[in-house]
This record gives sequence, structure tokens and C-alpha cells, in this order.
Amino acid sequence: MKKFYDKHETLFAILCIVIYVVVMGNLRNLGDDSLPHMLGLVVISGLMFAFVKINHLEEKYGLAGWVKNSKAMLYLIPLWIVTTGNLWSGFKFAYSGSGLIFAIISMALVGFAEEMIFRGFLFKAMLRDGSVKAAIIVSSVTFGIGHIVNLLTGRGGIDTLVQVSYAVAFGFIMVFVYYKGGSLLPCIISHSLIDVFSEIGEAQGVAEWLYYAVVIITAIVYCIYLGSKVETPAINRITPELNSVTPDGD
Repeated sequence: MKKFYDKHETLFAILCIVIYVVVMGNLRNLGDDSLPHMLGLVVISGLMFAFVKINHLEEKYGLAGWVKNSKAMLYLIPLWIVTTGNLWSGFKFAYSGSGLIFAIISMALVGFAEEMIFRGFLFKAMLRDGSVKAAIIVSSVTFGIGHIVNLLTGRGGIDTLVQVSYAVAFGFIMVFVYYKGGSLLPCIISHSLIDVFSEIGEAQGVAEWLYYAVVIITAIVYCIYLGSKVETPAINRITPELNSVTPDGD
């Protein structure tokens, strides 16, 4: 597996996406509160973490420490604000008893798994290939398109389209936070909390549309700020020549 990864890092990331979407798309049909769904996420997350740990890739994928330039990144306050969106209409527990526990654990693991796949494996593979802008765009858009898996769970086309658009915007926020901060930890925490909050609260009516609007506006403003004002950490730089075409011109 490591030899394949070393030779075909981008293909490795794509295979991870395909496997994740197919496996978890089918398991989610059983419900977020199902034990098989939770166990599937435990296995997938465990395998990814073991792969990173065994091959000493923690630093490469931003798992070795926190953001070192938090002040320049405004202490990630915009990220934390949009993280709370599912609670803006108050609390509404989707399940009860053991089902709620399974759902919360599952959603926390979804945050880890999807950040590792889209911001970790895919983004860093494309970054290594030399195109920062392409890496940012593909990672964000692919993450959003990946939410089409919700169609497999019986959700409506319009609802899924809106969620895909929201996910693309959030994908841009996440990838810029990772690219400019060098740590995947805030992205994992934020993503996990968003998904957990979706099981204990749900933005509805005006609050729901306000949430989507805030995420999109935040994606535009915060990403422009991070791209132009925050220096890219060494772990995410390529070469001086290639960095001359990055969003911040590093």
C-alpha cells in the first residue's frame, strides 16, 4: 500500500474517496443511529489513522500540532462561528437512547474521515503536483460534490443541491484554514462539531437560509483575507517558482 501511495498519491486519494462514498453511502441507508454505520466509520477512520501513524505522516497531514499563526488567522473565529450553525434554531435531538450515542460518535468520525480524505490526502497530493489553485478548487468542489451521496439516502434533489453548494463553500473555508495554518486539527474539530450538532439541533426556516448565507459570505471574505494576508507555512509550500502563483503570492 505504501509503495502504491508513494508512486500514485493522487490516485490513492481518489480511491479513498470512491471507497468512502460507496461504503458509507450504503451504510447510511441504515440510519445515522445504526450500529453498522458507526462501526463502518470506526473501521475507515481507524485504517486511515493507522496508515498515517505507521508511515510517520502526521506532520505532512497536519496532525502533529496546532495552528502556529492563530493571531494572523484571527484565531479562526469565522470558522468557529459557522460551526455553530445547526444550533441557531435551538436543540432538537434526532434520536434517543443508544441511537443518539451511535449517531454522535458516527458524526464525529465523519469529520475526521472526510477531512483526512479531502483536505489531507487529496489536497496534499495535488499540492505536491505543483498547482496550489487547482488543489484548493478541486479539494473544495470534490468535497461538495461528495455530498451527492445523500441522494442514496432518499433525500430530495433540491435539498441535496443546496447542501452541495453549502458544502463547497465550507470546503473552501476548510482548505484555506489548513493551507494557511498547516494544521488539520481545527478543520477536523469544526467538521466533527458541525455534524454532531446536526444530530442535536437543526437550523430551520429563516435560520437555515441565514446559515447558508453566512457560510457563503464567510467563505468569500475569510478566504480572500487568508489568501492575501497570511503567510503560508513551510509545510504547505512547494517551490519559490510555484509559490509565485499562489493566492497570496508567497
